Amino acid sequence: MEKHDRGSTGSTDAGTIQPVGALSAPDVYSEVQRGAAFREVRSRYRRFAFPAAAAFLLWYLAYVVTATAAPGLMARQVAGALNVAMLAGLAQFVTTFLLTWAYARHARLHRDPAALELRWAVTLETRQEQARLLPAAREPGPEPGPEPGPRCGARPVRARGEGA
Repeated sequence: MEKHDRGSTGSTDAGTIQPVGALSAPDVYSEVQRGAAFREVRSRYRRFAFPAAAAFLLWYLAYVVTATAAPGLMARQVAGALNVAMLAGLAQFVTTFLLTWAYARHARLHRDPAALELRWAVTLETRQEQARLLPAAREPGPEPGPEPGPRCGARPVRARGEGA
């Protein structure tokens, strides 16, 4: 029979029985952070986020500097009451939305699949480790049954002519 310890691995739940040698959540996260898959997800994020943030910041600062240093240029009429400053200001909004769209697209195509794969791998590994270490810690009792029926007060649908 395996040795068990109450809370010695840093558990926040005082009643939880954990096997000696089981990894606590901080240990699992530290192990994941040291892995190559996690570093790849982080580098994919950084390769997009840092250049995009720098480009947007430069574009914003160029707008502010031009507005203060060249008011004549910014006041130049383009069409009717529309001047260069108004177009540049509207372009700030447009580039904000474009950057948001590009970020979401990049995350969906390049980072989310890798991050999801990493998350599943860690979850499966953690569950397998728990299943390997915890069978002796389980108290005897009935096995868990099937998933309970509908929730939120929903009643089962009956066929016509079925009991009242």
